[in-house]
Amino acid sequence: MLYREFGRTGEKVSILGFGCMRFQVMDNDPKKIIEEKAIEQVRHAIDRGVNYIDTAYPYHGGMSEPVVAKALKDGYREKVFLATKLPSWLVKTREDMDKLLNEQLEKLQTDHIDFYLIHALNKGFWENLKKCDVFDFMDKVRKDGRVRHIGFSFHDELPLFKEIVDAYDWEFCQIQYNFMDENYQAGLEGLTYASDKGLGVVIMEPLRGGSLVRKIPEDIQAIWDKAEIRRSPAEWALKFIWDHREVSLILSGMNEMAQVDENIDSAEDSTPGMLTDKERVLISEARDVYLSRIKVNCTACKYCMPCPFGVDIPMNFSLYNDASIYLDYEGQKTTYQNFFSKEQWASKCQECGACETHCPQHIKIRDRLKEVAAFFEG
Repeated sequence: MLYREFGRTGEKVSILGFGCMRFQVMDNDPKKIIEEKAIEQVRHAIDRGVNYIDTAYPYHGGMSEPVVAKALKDGYREKVFLATKLPSWLVKTREDMDKLLNEQLEKLQTDHIDFYLIHALNKGFWENLKKCDVFDFMDKVRKDGRVRHIGFSFHDELPLFKEIVDAYDWEFCQIQYNFMDENYQAGLEGLTYASDKGLGVVIMEPLRGGSLVRKIPEDIQAIWDKAEIRRSPAEWALKFIWDHREVSLILSGMNEMAQVDENIDSAEDSTPGMLTDKERVLISEARDVYLSRIKVNCTACKYCMPCPFGVDIPMNFSLYNDASIYLDYEGQKTTYQNFFSKEQWASKCQECGACETHCPQHIKIRDRLKEVAAFFEG
């Protein structure tokens, strides 16, 4: 295993971290983790050099933290850095933050969290947390020893990311990044900005939720097959990220022993600048082929929002595009129908046309929303 300096924390972390949000479960119930397998996989990863274990309050319906606690018994807690996250959406008062952290310490059966993140920051959560005096909370938990290092994870746009980075003496952050998402949310510019400020940077969604390794289209596989060194799609995606000097570590939500070993094997020879120019061109080619499948040229600028009838126009187009780009109709349909409010569905469009007057891409939004509705709701 290789290790990198984690920003200004003074710690060295394994370049691969174990993300504990996708353990195998029974009966398709996220709360019913198959504990024996989860514990075996986590400990095997640690035995092979992984020293960063990441969980969070809501993972597996609240059951990830207790299972991680079991995995870290028998001396394993002392071998790793433990990361978990404050559930921002549950904070209503300053007291809530202490209450939640203490609950997590109990569930994790530890007296301190090595790396504690303010979870899933977006504009709404950030404004609320500031009102609840999150800065005082972060100062005090570091001082009293319940938390060793403080950071945040992020799900919003670049300007807000920079604002948050500059708002506090953070030690690290966590962002979504992969070869398809260089300009998504914080993106490459955010990665560089945080690193230049001395923050360690944790990368989540390196495989874009599995989209970059499932159902590989023939034309994408043909690109990978041109490489002098043969690698799996997962290896290409991970090495693209490890090639960046600004990256401290990648989180992978592994749930099979073969995944654990494959990812660790890949990590063992992954250093910044390792890819050749030819290999970087191949990755760009793959990206271009994926992007050629975009159905709607929406940049999610949100100039069309808010819709007076509640339709989430950019999200409709995003799911529609992802279904086409990654040949993942069933996966995106499941997301659309189960994790996306019906009030925001494309079929709720009343064809007033207000959105089209503001769209800088001149998209015929009303017509395209009909396509989305037929695609996901038909």
